Amino acid sequence: MGAAAAQTLFTPEEYIVRERKAQFKSEYLSGRIVAMSGASRAHNLITRNISGELYVQLKGRTCESYTNDMRVRIPSPMSYTYPDVVVVCDEPRFEDDVFDTLLNPTVLVGVLSPSTEAYDRDRKFSRYRQIASLQEYILVSQDKFCVEHYRRRGNHWVLTGFCTREDVLPLLSIHCELALSDIYHLVKFPQD
Repeated sequence: MGAAAAQTLFTPEEYIVRERKAQFKSEYLSGRIVAMSGASRAHNLITRNISGELYVQLKGRTCESYTNDMRVRIPSPMSYTYPDVVVVCDEPRFEDDVFDTLLNPTVLVGVLSPSTEAYDRDRKFSRYRQIASLQEYILVSQDKFCVEHYRRRGNHWVLTGFCTREDVLPLLSIHCELALSDIYHLVKFPQD
């Protein structure tokens, strides 16, 4: 019987120091540093489309949107993630004066990939629910017209699915909406 390999655990402070020097992004999950893989063409198009639509709709308002490189801290259990798109309203709060780790997101968007889909729906969403400011969590499929919209209502989260080109996703917390035809602009699905 072989011995299990010992896993090195890092403190949040050690992770931040390493991450700020790293050439490639990693997430931090309860002491473990997990490397992030590259994104597909569809993933990049969807992220760009959502970010672009939100930029136009939020321009001149008190909300800001970020893509890919804005780290978000989850308080319990202590974790750091890189959502595909983040929106924060009112005054953004950051972990320190480097301004690269957001504490108070309003909306988080994740584009699903085969390797992370189950985690994004389950454990990552469970962690995100601990962020008091978070009002909406969006999961976007990259291989079919399908967007899952989770919206906070008190202590509960309500799921609504959008799965046709004609659907429009309302983002009530930021007074925006995203047409699926815009989210999936230029994206070709495997069956196309």
